Amino acid sequence: MNPTQHTPLPLREVVRPTNLFESDRLSAALGVSLTIASETGQHTGSFKFRAAYNVALTVPQDLIITASSGNFGQALAYACRLLGKACIVVMPTTSAKVKMEAVARYGGRVELVDTTVKTRAARVAELAAEHPEAYVASSYDDPLVIAGNASLGTELAACGRDFDRIVVPVGGGGLSAGVVTGLREAGSAIPVIGAEPLLANDAARSLRAGRIVSNEGEPLTLADGARTVSLGRHNWEVLKDGLRDLIEVPEERIREAVGLFARLAEHRVEPTGALTLAAVLTWPEEFRCQRVCVIVSGGNVDADVYERLISDSVAGTFKGIL
Repeated sequence: MNPTQHTPLPLREVVRPTNLFESDRLSAALGVSLTIASETGQHTGSFKFRAAYNVALTVPQDLIITASSGNFGQALAYACRLLGKACIVVMPTTSAKVKMEAVARYGGRVELVDTTVKTRAARVAELAAEHPEAYVASSYDDPLVIAGNASLGTELAACGRDFDRIVVPVGGGGLSAGVVTGLREAGSAIPVIGAEPLLANDAARSLRAGRIVSNEGEPLTLADGARTVSLGRHNWEVLKDGLRDLIEVPEERIREAVGLFARLAEHRVEPTGALTLAAVLTWPEEFRCQRVCVIVSGGNVDADVYERLISDSVAGTFKGIL
């Protein structure tokens, strides 16, 4: 798409279809019929482009402010570049370097914040006060975000594969609420299972409590895309009855899943994207002999972090599967 074009294209004409493929080695190792729905080939390397483009396309403001660990930020920066808009992205100092660099490369302004001193939300509020003309976008708690991500659910419903389960990563709830919404709109009844880091299990605790429960701070899980304080209220309305179950994934299973994707499926996946395979590893009997679709949300990970995860996975329980 030409960034200087005068007529913006609709989302369906810009988004790249998800990459659906099987790994016989991975399926055999796990005892499931596994289909991988990978968004690593999406624009900017993650599903977040679906939401970001829908936001930037729909709102009338020319400046958008958001907070992001990185994937939504770089997706929004790219979407704004395509649509001739500007954005400011508040990112934790702990964000992956590759994600910070991508935001800047696509033309976004990066605002770093030490979340042990000030929350991302607090810095966004300060910037919003400085720029009252801007649209403040949540990376997950926004109907426009859910609508953009619903395009993935629509694709999965129309792909012609008879899945018994679809497993989706859960952070703030933007992707999972979108997938549930897209499947519902397509008339699909495929059960959706959420996968959430145990260290950031606010969604699981919310489902058990019947109300939104927050983490005390931003959890330092390997899955940086799931370092959210709580589910968004718009997402909660979808997920409270839209998820069949939610699996709380230990950090060691995330490491193991990254390694398995690399060595058995030859697929480079970031820790948040590996949550779904990690969920299968955490509850193996739940998925035994099932036709399972695991959504890989993205592949943006620093090279040194990735190599360390691969090394750790081989040294740990992963070696028992090979």
